[in-house]
Amino acid sequence: MKKKILVVDDEMDIRIFISTLLETNGYKPIIAKDGEEGLKMVQENKPDCVILDVMMPKESGLKLYREIKTNESTRHIPVIMCSAVAKKTFFHSHKELDRYHGASIPEPDGYIEKPPEAEELLSNLQRLVA
Repeated sequence: MKKKILVVDDEMDIRIFISTLLETNGYKPIIAKDGEEGLKMVQENKPDCVILDVMMPKESGLKLYREIKTNESTRHIPVIMCSAVAKKTFFHSHKELDRYHGASIPEPDGYIEKPPEAEELLSNLQRLVA
């Protein structure tokens, strides 16, 4: 059975690139164009992994990530952040939100800066869903 991978990104080119890469490598891509749609897809499909952009309309990837990791039924799902936001900047924001909310949310299982390299994305996926 193919592993279901949810791709949440507001950029159509990125969604097409990643979903094509996933399909040609034996995964079943599920697509969402923003964080709001992504949250519905996580709840309805219970994917094996989520590839998530940080900056999106309606609901940011950072907010969606925190919702996934604080929900008992979804916290086990690995998340790979894939964003134009520098890794260092993302982790700083993540720590500040932890401090603000008074809760410690684990760091993402992977972080890839855009544009994503196919090999890096696939090796992260293989490590997380094997």
